Amino acid sequence: MANAQTGIGSYLIERLYDEGARHVFGVPGDYILRWYQLLSQSALTQVGATREENAAFAADAYARCRGLGALAVTYGVGALAAVNAVAGAYAESSPVVVISGAPGVNEQRERALLHHRFGPFHLQREIFERITAYSAVLDDPLLAARQIDRALRVAQQASKPVYLELPRDLVDRNIRLLPASNEPEAASDAEALAEAVHETIDLLQSAQSAAVLAGVELHRSRLQDELVRFVERARVPVAATLTGKSVIAERHPAYLGIYEGAMGGEQTRERIESAEVLLLLGVTLNDVDLGVFTARIDARHMIQAVDGEVRIRHHRYANVQLGDFLRALTAALQQSAQAWPASPPVLSASGFPHEGTPMKVARLIGRLNDTLPENMIVVCDTGDCLFAALELRVHPRTGFLASAFYTTMGFAVPAALGAQLGSGKRPLILVGDGAFQMTGMELATIAWKGLNPVVIVFNNAGYSTERYILDGPFNDISPWRFDKLGEVFGPLQGFRVENEVEFDKAWHYALASPDCPVLLDVQLAPDDPSPAMRRLAEHLSRRVQASG
Repeated sequence: MANAQTGIGSYLIERLYDEGARHVFGVPGDYILRWYQLLSQSALTQVGATREENAAFAADAYARCRGLGALAVTYGVGALAAVNAVAGAYAESSPVVVISGAPGVNEQRERALLHHRFGPFHLQREIFERITAYSAVLDDPLLAARQIDRALRVAQQASKPVYLELPRDLVDRNIRLLPASNEPEAASDAEALAEAVHETIDLLQSAQSAAVLAGVELHRSRLQDELVRFVERARVPVAATLTGKSVIAERHPAYLGIYEGAMGGEQTRERIESAEVLLLLGVTLNDVDLGVFTARIDARHMIQAVDGEVRIRHHRYANVQLGDFLRALTAALQQSAQAWPASPPVLSASGFPHEGTPMKVARLIGRLNDTLPENMIVVCDTGDCLFAALELRVHPRTGFLASAFYTTMGFAVPAALGAQLGSGKRPLILVGDGAFQMTGMELATIAWKGLNPVVIVFNNAGYSTERYILDGPFNDISPWRFDKLGEVFGPLQGFRVENEVEFDKAWHYALASPDCPVLLDVQLAPDDPSPAMRRLAEHLSRRVQASG
C-alpha cells in the first residue's frame, strides 16, 4: 500500500494493479529501464513485444477484455512508434494507459542534445495530448499521485487512452500523498431522463414494429447485460453494428445479425430499416457502420441514445447517460409475452468438405459458423476478412475484437496476445496476407509465451479490398510461405490449405491441438470477395447505372 516513502514509479505500478491490470505491454529502452526494473519486481507481469506499435495493439485488446490496459515505452523512438496504435485505441474508445520514460529533469535543463530527441522536450507530450483523453508529465512529486489517479479515472470513465510521461531521474522520488480528490461521475439530469423514458415508452407501445440497433458504446461502457435485460423484457429484435459486433451473444433468439446498410444481409437490413420505432443504443453514425453511407434510416422513426444525450425523432434530451437511460427504460416496461420473431438464417457450409473444391470465402465463414467452439474469442484484422466476419456468428458476448472503425491493418496478430492474456480464452485470428506481413512477427512472441491462437490467413495475393476500389499493380504484395513460419518462430504448426478437404483436416487438427499456435494459410482467389463486399459492389453498381 502506498505511503509517504513510495516512489512515483512504484505508486504507478500499485495503482495499475489496484485498477485491475495484471500485465504491462511494451518494449524497454534506456529512458524507462529503471521503471521496467521496478515492474519486474512487482505483481504485474511485463510482456515484451517485437515493436512498440504491436505492444500498443496488445494493450488495446487487453483493455477491451479487462477494462484497462497498459503500455510502457521509451522516449521518442518508442513512443512515436506507438502513435498509430494509440490513435486507434482513441478512435475505438479503448482505455489504455500509455507510460513513456523521458530524459531526467536535470538532463533536460543541462544537456540539449540527448539521443531520441526530435524537437523541444515537451513536443512528445503535445503529440499524445491530441490522441488521449488526459496527459501529464510526472515531474513534480507533490502532484504525481493525483495525476496518476486522475489518469486512471479518466481512462476508465471516458474509455479512452491516457498518457503519463515519467522522467527517469524521478522514478524513485517519493510521492506526497494528498487527500483524495473525488471527482463525481457524470450523473443524468433526473427530469430529462424521466421525460426521455416516458416518450420512448409511449412510442414503443403505439408502434406496430420495433427493433434495436446496438453499437460500440455498449461495449465500452460495459452495458451488455443491460442490453440483454431490455431486449428480453421488451421482446424486440436486435441487430448490431460492425463496431458493436458481439455486444449480444450472436446465438441469442433476438439477434438479427449485423446491420451495415447495403453490406449487411437483406433480411437484417429490411427489419432495421422498416421498423416503425428504431432504438439506436450506443451507435456512432460512422461510414463503416452505415455501410459506406448506404444505410437508409429515417430520423422520424429513430430514438438515438449515446452517452450524454438521447434524441427522439427531432427532440433532444441533454445530460442523460446511456446506462441510466437503458436501466430506467427496462424498469418502466411491462414484461412482453410476444414471441421472438424468426431470425435470419445463419450462413452455413452444407456438405463441407467437397472433395477437390477450392476454398472460397463464403464457404470458409460458413464452416466456421458450423464448427466454431463456444470458448474462443475472435480477433479480426482490417480487410476483406473483416467484411467476411459480418456473416460470422460468435457465441459469447464480447467475443469479437477488431479495429472496425479506425480500420488500421496489422491489428489482429498482436491484439491476440493481449486478448488471450486479458480474457483467458483461445483466440481465433482472422487476417489477410497483407496485414499479416505488417505485424505477423508478433506470432513469435505469442508462441514464446506459451499461448495458442489459431490463425487463419486469408491469402488472396494482395490488398483485396483496395482492388475493389481501384485495381492496379500497387495492390500486389510479395508471396510468403506462411505455413513455414514455425521453423523460425518456435513452437508453431503451419498448414497450406488449397481446398475444403485440406481446410477441414487442418481446422480439426488446430481445435484438437491446444499446445501451440496453429496457422492455416488458406489460398483464396483474388476475385473471390466476401458476401458483404459482393453486396456492396452490386449496390454501388446499380446506383451508378441508375444515375446514368
